[in-house]
Amino acid sequence: RIERLEEEKKTISDDIKDVFAEAKGTGFDTKAMRSIIRLRKKDQAERQEEESILDLYKAALGMV
Repeated sequence: RIERLEEEKKTISDDIKDVFAEAKGTGFDTKAMRSIIRLRKKDQAERQEEESILDLYKAALGMV
């Protein structure tokens, strides 16, 4: 069963790579896409907290 699941995981991983390659081929920024996907996995409160911390650090470094 584990071997079958590992094979499914590899197949899914390959499919994801293909989707990103297609997106890149049509002009999308895959780094930005990955960031958006990571953000969408978090709940709103967690995203807001992370953004607040980043804003605080940017201000402290004079980036804002």
